[in-house]
Amino acid sequence: MSETDADTLFERIIAGEIPADVVYQDDTTFAFRDIRPQARVHVLVVPKKRYRNVAELAAGDPRLLADVVATARKVAELEGIVESGYRVVFNTDSDAGQTVFHVHAHVLGGEPLGLFGTAG
Repeated sequence: MSETDADTLFERIIAGEIPADVVYQDDTTFAFRDIRPQARVHVLVVPKKRYRNVAELAAGDPRLLADVVATARKVAELEGIVESGYRVVFNTDSDAGQTVFHVHAHVLGGEPLGLFGTAG
């Protein structure tokens, strides 16, 4: 059985079956610290309703996508990184590095992150 036919890791975290360092949650979203942080602040924001990736979420429920982005901003506020800057990243499918197929935004910051997505 794969994550496509069973609860994903994130669904189990949201349900409280797997412990997590919760940063914030509301009616539609859940935010918790990444267990392998790539920056001083590295928080994952997931919608409580499962969509495979950000493209599926955008097509299926644009309002929920807006909630995920608003929660990313709230996390940045709670973590004290709004003024210094932060990055929000969605990995979409395997080639982009997505390993859990329940859409999630990475909120990264708290230190200089360097250039991203630029040529040269």
